[in-house]
Amino acid sequence: MAAGNGEFSFRSSGGRNNLPKIQTHKKAEDVDNDDKICHDDSARPVKANTLDELHSLQKKKSAPTTPIQAAQGFFSEEQRHKQQLQSISASLASLTRETGPKVVRGDPARTTPETPRVPAASDQQHHFAPTFNISDSGLKFTHILYNLSPAELYEQAIKYEKGSYITSSGALVTLSGAKTGRSPRDKRVVRDETTEDLWWGKGSPNIEMDEHTFLVNRERAVDYLCSLEKVYVNDQFLNWDPEHRIKVRIVSARAYHSLFMHNMCIRPTPEELENFGTPDFTIYNAGQFPCNRYTHYMTSSTSIDLNLARREMIILGTQYAGEMKKGLFGVMHFLMPKRQILSLHSGCNMGKEGDVALFFGLSGTGKTTLSTDQNRYLIGDDEHCWSENGVSNIEGGCYAKCIDLSREKEPDIWNAIKFGAVLENVVFDEHTREVDYSDKSVTENTRAAYPIDFIPNAKIPCVGPHPKNVILLACDAFGVLPPVSRLSLAQTMYHFISGYTALVAGTEDGIKEPTATFSACFGAAFIMYHPTRYAAMLAEKMQKHGATGWLVNTGWSAGRSVCQYICECKYPQMEIFF
Repeated sequence: MAAGNGEFSFRSSGGRNNLPKIQTHKKAEDVDNDDKICHDDSARPVKANTLDELHSLQKKKSAPTTPIQAAQGFFSEEQRHKQQLQSISASLASLTRETGPKVVRGDPARTTPETPRVPAASDQQHHFAPTFNISDSGLKFTHILYNLSPAELYEQAIKYEKGSYITSSGALVTLSGAKTGRSPRDKRVVRDETTEDLWWGKGSPNIEMDEHTFLVNRERAVDYLCSLEKVYVNDQFLNWDPEHRIKVRIVSARAYHSLFMHNMCIRPTPEELENFGTPDFTIYNAGQFPCNRYTHYMTSSTSIDLNLARREMIILGTQYAGEMKKGLFGVMHFLMPKRQILSLHSGCNMGKEGDVALFFGLSGTGKTTLSTDQNRYLIGDDEHCWSENGVSNIEGGCYAKCIDLSREKEPDIWNAIKFGAVLENVVFDEHTREVDYSDKSVTENTRAAYPIDFIPNAKIPCVGPHPKNVILLACDAFGVLPPVSRLSLAQTMYHFISGYTALVAGTEDGIKEPTATFSACFGAAFIMYHPTRYAAMLAEKMQKHGATGWLVNTGWSAGRSVCQYICECKYPQMEIFF
């Protein structure tokens, strides 16, 4: 009996034990192809002769192929890669050896580099000391892992960085070493002609250092990075307003740091990356290597140094990733006011009618919770600019506290902690990999860093019109402030400069009783100029665009919790303000 499919048929006899015998037939299209081989499935043999060839077929190139327009014509892809590597080598140039390291793009674990090797590049922008004899590091190639994807950085972290794991939600959990928070007393700013108009002296967060000491620390950081077999390089942007965008380059030794900044800065498109060029600011994160305590101005093995004339930042002796984020925020506090743009330590969201609200508040005041209202569009949770075009987020991600995080209280943040997010210093079950957000064994300052588009109602691009409401948040533990107060312009400036809140148990280590605290502009640790300069700019913009000031007490009033008051009044959390 024929099967009717042109491939086989059953013969009624001739088989063993009188069973039908199966006879195969060629398909019509195979009649003339006698060299065909019969397989168990319909797939053709793989086009590879070795396992290495097979693995090479698994990954396809995703690098952009559009050539770069240059004065002499177009750059090929190979020329573009060489240009990027020369720029990175120049960034890593030693000030005493005139040239940067020999660099090659790709993972050193691979047998073949992804691009041709590039010899050492010199940096012609600065005057250098005479050249010394070549060192051992000058004889080797440094592998550059350039703008890796989250998946690639996961692989690097898990393979090479102890303490890196994947949680049950898909986030990468890692440790920041001995430092689990910022080190403001170890932050230094070079005092020179460029920075003479900064806020110096008593009460200022800017601790001065000289140019020579900065260069000593820079040399130490660059030498350490160049001694490594590989370094991670991120080229990204700050500020979603395209007219005032800043190009930043981050050179780091850990995949954790690269993924953190991938999330926190604005991620360039392939086309934008092609024409990135020379960065406006560069971070050298050598946090695994300490500074020299005998160096002038050093008070510990940690030093975070800003040179605003050179547009460079050095990190030594701390692996806490938040130093990079807040260091760049300080840079924006320096650069933006020079362009008559107000830089703000605030959350920001927008209603469906286009009404924008700014939220100023210190730790524990509810700034993140209020700015991530599910009924409004999130523009950003922490750092913003207010220009003639409206408001814009400085960052491309969110950096949320995780202590006591729950799905019920903050569902958006809970759901954002997934593949691509970074969890710092949290504790998790060794078998299920489920995170215990209430566990403070490592630190109380547990954090999550994730791209802002992980929030469902995020507004992309993260820009909005001029604010309608400016909301100053204070968690008053003494029950003096009313729940909500509408402020005059003068009152808004007074509370903005004061930056009052009460630290309660759980906000900082050692706090057991409510303690009043003040932070100018609700971010004194990050501002560069005197607080009155930022306050004057805020007053001018509020007056020009008709914004209303509010003081909101998120603590206690007349012996009652303000949250309880709001619930009893049956107001949605935002409607009570407007």
